[in-house]
Amino acid sequence: MSQTVSVPARENLSDSKEKFDIQKYFDRIKYTGTREATIETLRAIHLHHAQTIPFENLNPFLRIPVVLDIDSLYQKLILNRRGGYCFEHNLLLMHVLKSLGFSIKGLAARVLWNQPEGTITARGHMLLFVDINGQHFIADVGFGGLTLTAPLWHKFDIEQQTPHERFKFTQTGNETLLEAKVQGIWKRIYSFSLQENFLPDYEVASWYLSNHPTSHFVTGLIAALPFDKGRHALRNNDFVTHYLDGTHERKRFNNVADLRHVLETTFGIIIPHVENSEALFSRIIS
Repeated sequence: MSQTVSVPARENLSDSKEKFDIQKYFDRIKYTGTREATIETLRAIHLHHAQTIPFENLNPFLRIPVVLDIDSLYQKLILNRRGGYCFEHNLLLMHVLKSLGFSIKGLAARVLWNQPEGTITARGHMLLFVDINGQHFIADVGFGGLTLTAPLWHKFDIEQQTPHERFKFTQTGNETLLEAKVQGIWKRIYSFSLQENFLPDYEVASWYLSNHPTSHFVTGLIAALPFDKGRHALRNNDFVTHYLDGTHERKRFNNVADLRHVLETTFGIIIPHVENSEALFSRIIS
């Protein structure tokens, strides 16, 4: 799956040239609550966004460029009813929260999930630091299979319950380590500092992740979406639903039609039409 193509595919886009419309964002995530810059508003928007707009990597997988300006994100995630990965989700959420009057900045993290102890990874993940009347929170609607479904209070060594897993922060030198309790075991998610990052920082990291031939966003298919009773996760042709009670349901798809069906129905993704899509989907069926 590390093959590259000389000419990138083009995604089908709607003809709309609309600028960002926050009401259409709220319609997309089915949010009808308050727009005051409070922790209650942040929690509600965070949950609605995480449970409505899927994490998915169809653009890198189908060799479609990932573009991070706000009008492109609005076009893709709202009007075209797609999802995306961390930079797309969290840049979109940042724009929304700033529009509502929240004080917010972007951060970058080193992903440690499933990495051996001592591994140093690049700062390839985006998250948000939100200040509400001097109280600090971390928001992150773009971490795939363990995407937060609630903002976390940036305090160390306390367990914090979300609508899904429990999380905690610990201090490691000058950085913060985020861990999640998964099946009774605390597992490292990522580490980060409070140094502010900006769009050019994210564009560099995003370009690498969406173009390098060994990037897992290029070599395979990923989709994830939490729901009230658990989480759906797709990795290539393996589909699993993890329920909050600890049970699981697994399926392995052996044809492209079933794979496309779960993307369209369970994850609610309108799959872009590109010339080489059938061949790329077929290569992950085994």
